[in-house]
Amino acid sequence: MSADTDSTVRICVTNAKGGTGKTTVAIDIAGALAQLGKEVLFVDLDPQGNATEGLGFPEAYDAEPPTILDALTSTADRDAAAGVIREHAEVDLLPSSTDLLHAEHELTIADLIARARDTPGVELDPASLSTLSLNVDPAIVDTTDGGHAVDQLDRVLDRIDDPYDYVIVDTPPFYGRLTDNAMYAAPNLLIPALTETTSKRAVELLFDQVAVLEDETGVRVSDVGVVANRVETTNEDAEMVEWFQTVFPDVPVWEVRKRVALQRAFANGTSIFEYDDSVDMCEVFLDAARSIEDRFGPEATR
Repeated sequence: MSADTDSTVRICVTNAKGGTGKTTVAIDIAGALAQLGKEVLFVDLDPQGNATEGLGFPEAYDAEPPTILDALTSTADRDAAAGVIREHAEVDLLPSSTDLLHAEHELTIADLIARARDTPGVELDPASLSTLSLNVDPAIVDTTDGGHAVDQLDRVLDRIDDPYDYVIVDTPPFYGRLTDNAMYAAPNLLIPALTETTSKRAVELLFDQVAVLEDETGVRVSDVGVVANRVETTNEDAEMVEWFQTVFPDVPVWEVRKRVALQRAFANGTSIFEYDDSVDMCEVFLDAARSIEDRFGPEATR
């Protein structure tokens, strides 16, 4: 079962509703932790590669193999992830890749291999299913400790030796094998959400997805906080902030107002702190980072 190591805290930034500014929030949270002097690894698990571009490495997205997909689907390439990490002025980046567009298919095959192996009465050679994949090595789920398709990112991160304080995982804007891998490996959720009523359904779907993952794997997933993003001064916005506070009573709800500088920082390949640390929303992200550090830092009681 996945768990944070004693020295590294893993946080999954997730919301399956598109257009929430999830990736920008993830980059600015990572940047805020860096401002506190923390060593941060940013993992771009979104096949679209938005964070890879938003941190200034668009060429990494089209790089030749091995890529993060190879590390996820082949035991021989487990260490490949460490070799493709890029150094950024603020955080290190494990970039996305165009190859991740195949990840849902590949990890589904891996899941079928595991299920064929573990289901009594199924007369099927699990390894034969790998012929339906592009890259899956059956050994990734044929382990003595019960390997399965959702623990692959966890195994990849375990092989990265650099002593990071935090790993921030940015997820796809949909629920599937990649997001399950992210939540399993980084079972502390930071949830960006727009202050509009459609966010209610997105939160409900997240609860459902977490419940299924916990039931199937035994991993325990917890909330770190909610970032109410692009907040405006309307009744709907105020009502939604109140709704978030009611639904997530035990964690902070941070309000990020619309600021053009946030998008400009993204286009510049940095967090808002590197782009313009005088922007008022910097204090909101720093408050979030301090809250995270209070909860998980060396002085906190785990």
